Amino acid sequence: MSKGKKSKKPFDRNNMTPEEQLKFEIAEELGLGDKVLESGWKSLTSKESGRIGGMITKRKREMQKESEK
Repeated sequence: MSKGKKSKKPFDRNNMTPEEQLKFEIAEELGLGDKVLESGWKSLTSKESGRIGGMITKRKREMQKESEK
């Protein structure tokens, strides 16, 4: 078996889970939406991915606090 790259799935904005929607929404807010659409999530740097992950965590905490009220 050869270790080739996985086939790249086209990014489908219309068929996303709620978590993927949140992730993409944050990427757009950071100005990374076009980069993700053109080249996929793997094109992001670790710094960009980390910012998105941090903001996802922050939003989830905020949502949890809101639901506890």
